[in-house]
Amino acid sequence: MRTKDFLSKLEHARIVAAIESAELKSSGEIRVHIERGNISGDPLELATKKFQETGMHKTRARNAVLIFVAPRAQSFAVVGDEAVHQKCGDAYWQRITEAMRQQFREGRFTEALAEAIRDVGAVLAEHFPRRPDETNELPDSVIES
Repeated sequence: MRTKDFLSKLEHARIVAAIESAELKSSGEIRVHIERGNISGDPLELATKKFQETGMHKTRARNAVLIFVAPRAQSFAVVGDEAVHQKCGDAYWQRITEAMRQQFREGRFTEALAEAIRDVGAVLAEHFPRRPDETNELPDSVIES
């Protein structure tokens, strides 16, 4: 699918609202990155690279999560920083991506992302509850590059 078509079907405000709501309950950070154009290689490796490039590994509690989508390549990945990964493990990321895959196949792009954000937010709230001195370390907007 062309990235332009994918983006035209996304409800950005709904995705941002899901991020904001999820982050209110935890000290974690969630970001969504939409990669424009073709990609080559493993989407998980590309997502990990974007995670580093955007400084998500620099959060105070190392509990950030990136949802990376490359519409033209019809691929995506979810990457959690070390503290999140230690709590959740590979099975959790596989469950999230499988749920997203099903929604994407049905053309429910916004719902796929919003549902993944809610699920990640619940896990972050369970393992990394919001502290009184919590600040939003990363922007909540959808990243496009």
